[in-house]
Amino acid sequence: MNNKPVPEGSKQTEVGLIPENWADLLLGEVITLQRGFDLPNRSRRKGDIPIISSSGVTDTHNSASALGPGVITGRYGTIGEVFFVEGDYWPLNTTLFVSNFKGNDPLFIYFFLKTIDYKTYSGKSGVPGVNRNDLHEIRIKCPPLPEQRSIAQALSDVDALIAALDKTIAKKRAIKTATMQQLLTGKKRLPGFNGVWEVKQLRELAHIQRGASPRPIDNPIWFNNNSSVGWVRISDVTRSGMYLSETEQKLSPLGVQHSRPVDKNSLIMSICATVGRPIITEIDVCIHDGFVVFDSLQAEQRFMYYVLKWIEPDWSKHGQTGSQMNLNTELINSTTVRVPPPPEQTAIATVLSDMDAEIAALEARRVKTQAIKQGMMQELLTGRTRLV
Repeated sequence: MNNKPVPEGSKQTEVGLIPENWADLLLGEVITLQRGFDLPNRSRRKGDIPIISSSGVTDTHNSASALGPGVITGRYGTIGEVFFVEGDYWPLNTTLFVSNFKGNDPLFIYFFLKTIDYKTYSGKSGVPGVNRNDLHEIRIKCPPLPEQRSIAQALSDVDALIAALDKTIAKKRAIKTATMQQLLTGKKRLPGFNGVWEVKQLRELAHIQRGASPRPIDNPIWFNNNSSVGWVRISDVTRSGMYLSETEQKLSPLGVQHSRPVDKNSLIMSICATVGRPIITEIDVCIHDGFVVFDSLQAEQRFMYYVLKWIEPDWSKHGQTGSQMNLNTELINSTTVRVPPPPEQTAIATVLSDMDAEIAALEARRVKTQAIKQGMMQELLTGRTRLV
């Protein structure tokens, strides 16, 4: 039994300590959730009413089946997403929507519903998906309407900041893409450079070698978490940027003997599944046969990285198809690129690196802001921190 004194201004309830003027209620006492409505493709008509599925807005229609503002979540298909719409809308039958807010603030309800772990309720009643009756039985901490509005406004302000950061990041990425197109093709020259560009095959710029894999790959003798030699997999590359600083797995000395070692500060590129993804190693690694390494590089490394990034989308047009897309080393070796004199290579790489650094700083700020928002939700929606 908990004998701790209840702090002044609070009360003890089934959901724990809550502010004195908050209520301990069932979700079904706060809102009514209702299953959405079927709307086959053949019945849809051109209009400006959003059709909302369990994964968000998927189409439009010329009439609504629910009045805005609306709060919608998936009951089947994509579970766990929650959506807010200002105007009238059509919730599909893969969703649950709030048909009655019972005097509560819709935006507050939206933020609260985002805190529910819907997957724990999927199939709870013996049928696939989320049953509204199960959700209605959840006990919640419910503040009075004025505080609901204050909480919703505070969280909306943070969402607006995140949206502004997203817009800025998208704009910076578009500018970088345009800059790559101009600088890496020679269509635009940086001030002070007028040297002749040469067309060269990649084999003239590096000794390109394919990786090797110990077999069978699932044998634990090839791996050692205490090793200093990383084992590069495509997942390591896709979650990194320009530089690879860590790998999920590491090879044992025996594993290294049966793979292809790559020294740190090397340029490698994926050639299987996700093809043409370059990265520069900051650690000693080994690569399997889904990667190549550009040894003895005869070009500025960062410049070559950006050249490979620029042509990355084109690889899939020429790769060999099978169970997975892959590139052979002859195709890579024979690929031609335009190369300026070394000083211009360095200058171009510096411009693009600076752009990457600016984008990375914005992305880090977005991650931090998102974390702040999550902390605010935990504090504000539980009553631990008050705004009124």
